[in-house]
Amino acid sequence: MSPGQGPKAVFALQRRERIIERLRAEGSVAIREIAAEFGVSDLTIRRDVTALEDQGLVSRVHGGAVLPQPSNAHSPASGSRRPALVIGMVVPSLDYYWPEIIRGARNEAATMNLRIIVRGSLYDAEDNQRQVQALLDTQNIDGLIVAPSTAGEAGHDLLRWLNTLPVPVVLAERRSPVAIPAHRLEWVATDHAFGAGMAVRHLWQQGHKNIGCISDSTSPTSKHVVRGWRLALSALGMDPDKAVHRDSAAGGEDRASHFDDILSLCAATETTGLLIHSDVQAVAFVQHCVDRGIDIPGSLAVVGYDDEVAYLAEPAISAVRPPKQHVGRHAVQLISARLSDGPRRPVHRVELNPDLIIRDSSVSAPGPSHARLPKSAATERSEASHLPKEPER
Repeated sequence: MSPGQGPKAVFALQRRERIIERLRAEGSVAIREIAAEFGVSDLTIRRDVTALEDQGLVSRVHGGAVLPQPSNAHSPASGSRRPALVIGMVVPSLDYYWPEIIRGARNEAATMNLRIIVRGSLYDAEDNQRQVQALLDTQNIDGLIVAPSTAGEAGHDLLRWLNTLPVPVVLAERRSPVAIPAHRLEWVATDHAFGAGMAVRHLWQQGHKNIGCISDSTSPTSKHVVRGWRLALSALGMDPDKAVHRDSAAGGEDRASHFDDILSLCAATETTGLLIHSDVQAVAFVQHCVDRGIDIPGSLAVVGYDDEVAYLAEPAISAVRPPKQHVGRHAVQLISARLSDGPRRPVHRVELNPDLIIRDSSVSAPGPSHARLPKSAATERSEASHLPKEPER
């Protein structure tokens, strides 16, 4: 169902949610009593129970329904221990950042005799919903771990829709905005603002008094990193409005020119430390500096963010490392607890602190001058016009 569908469809989800809540509280429901309470026909409730049974959430009995018994969910004749519950997981990437979260979720699920079914998606609300719906339509899903797009009206509609689903939903590395009353959604997320603050304080302790930030506006994480960078600068007596802040994606195909402009700006503002999100961009930037003959960290110290590939650079890049496996583990724990405790359990929203991994790119104090940082062509022409002319021979 898309967020824009009519009230009848939404009411059906609400009925089924209330049926599940009643089952978890009382252990069984009678179709006739539920129909009278909801003001609908017995046939409507039978259809609701059938839909819930198709998803593996209830077991039908004569005149009503009960919660499924895990011990009877699979044939004992198989002689093997089979997962009693299934968790669907939808993430926006299967090759960067998210594999560690998936690994953490699967490792935790194995200890609980749960099964994880993963679907890859895009950083797109419509595709996120399509992948979630595919899991609900084709699998007996007992709970969902989702990393949805939350930006704009499409993202807000998606969060509202996730909040109406008849199964528990835990957001991974995402939060619902205050403006969206998604009161049922739980989440596990890294405190990226705290991580950015750790990076700034590390650079400050190394002697850097002007610390800039290169962020990735295409990433949902970027706004939290920038917020933490600004807060840390203010706390240390620096003015974030006067600090260097550029978007790593702004250069497009002409990334080298974009990086040169950033280096010129760093030279003009005496910026000697940079926090760069993500560390893929940090690696590219450090490589560019090496090609320009700039000493890292002697002339410019760099801390990356994500710690996926930062260690591969030369010099190896210091980086903030989110606790990715723990995000996956805690998400599974929240789903399991919700399925066990039902609606009486308070909604949990967990934030985890990242670590700062110190490497060669940030461990020395800034050099005495910025002569090694390149200046823009316009700056060089302007300075050249003020130099004394060589006398004619």
